[in-house]
Amino acid sequence: MRKHAWLLFLLAGLGCETNEIEETVDAALLESPNVHDPLSMPESPTLDPSSFDSATDCQFCHSKYVEEWSTSGHAYAMKDPVFQALVKQRQEDLEGTEDQFCTQCHSALGTRGGECVPGFNFEELSSIVMEGVTCVACHQVTGLERPFNSGHTLSSDAPMMGGIENPQKTAAHDSAADPLIQSAAFCGGCHDVVETNGLNLERPHEEWIESPLGGSSETCQSCHMPAEAGDAVDGGPERQIHSHRFRGVGIPMLEGFVPDAETMAILDGEVEELLSGSSNVEVSHPDVILAGEQLDLVVTIQNLIPGHNLPTGSNFLRQFWLDLIVTDSEGRVLYRTGDLDSNGDLRNVWSETDPFGDPDLITLTSDLLDAKGDPVLFPWDAVELVNRAIAPAHERTYTLFVPVPEDAATPLEVQASLLFRAFPPYLLRTLGLSDYVGKLKIRTLSSVVTSVDVE
Repeated sequence: MRKHAWLLFLLAGLGCETNEIEETVDAALLESPNVHDPLSMPESPTLDPSSFDSATDCQFCHSKYVEEWSTSGHAYAMKDPVFQALVKQRQEDLEGTEDQFCTQCHSALGTRGGECVPGFNFEELSSIVMEGVTCVACHQVTGLERPFNSGHTLSSDAPMMGGIENPQKTAAHDSAADPLIQSAAFCGGCHDVVETNGLNLERPHEEWIESPLGGSSETCQSCHMPAEAGDAVDGGPERQIHSHRFRGVGIPMLEGFVPDAETMAILDGEVEELLSGSSNVEVSHPDVILAGEQLDLVVTIQNLIPGHNLPTGSNFLRQFWLDLIVTDSEGRVLYRTGDLDSNGDLRNVWSETDPFGDPDLITLTSDLLDAKGDPVLFPWDAVELVNRAIAPAHERTYTLFVPVPEDAATPLEVQASLLFRAFPPYLLRTLGLSDYVGKLKIRTLSSVVTSVDVE
């Protein structure tokens, strides 16, 4: 039934007549037990990975770009141990029937080129396939059939597409200006993800369309590929170029992927810069509270990002939550939400030591639910995504109720912080990646401290 729904969705999206869909689906199911898509997950190879140039070929003329790309999420796409573990888990759970689903974006060359096939092993893939979202995966895109699930068309015969108008001729390759590569839709081609059952899993491009910036010149690239002065080709004229680190909110955890501490500090600084202006937290309450009564705290979380939700992307994996503590003047903790259990996890359904131990927990992380409405960890088991993210340039208000004991020492201090973590520890442990838990970093996005007098 799962594969049937996926094929119906794809065929409808490709413009098939309704009365032709069921016959086509039935034929496809009889032909192969595996989920395929003629564009991004073909049953037979539609290109030859070896016909494309490697990033190592590009570095001779574009050393700055390649150096930046080499430590980016795009270069990390197939090497990320968390991604590899998720793929292997999906392979095991679905018996290989959907092995191309994740790799269709993480390595379009490998998936369309016959290397990422049902039952594939990462250890057996060619070097250019393991480059992930390599230079040619973007710069030899010839069109966009759909703004999700690897919707790009690719050709090794295409010129190198870019944003420079009237590019100079070169002996290395043909070049052409293409507005597509500068558009938000171009990024949506991979960063918007629809699961095989039609579930909208990740939708940053759709969020941008619906945002105050939708349709404007302020696109994904404006923030994630910030402009600077430099040369696009080594020794070429100075012009406006764009960073190819594709800054995001995660730091590579694979040992040796980032070559040195200085580069790691640069990446870490870019994450901090990106997150620092993303949100704001405010807490309002009475100035004075009577001892023995209830203190009502009104917490407002603002999304300061004009172009997409807070958080966005794979927010069913990310963790974004409120940590709030109320203490009296003697340091006694009167109330706490958002603290961690002994394993470093939030005290929610996934806590091994204190499940549901934090009933007031405020989180913007999405939940995945199965057909029974029960929470599940992996998206391929889900039929529903409960999205708690805040829309662009919007805010959300929560109320917390704090009992104030008769002997509370005045004044009370209220400290609230918005915290972010790229992955929850329980996910890494489930995937057999416990060694990486210590590399997770909790980042403070916004915080506020207020006080309340007690009479």
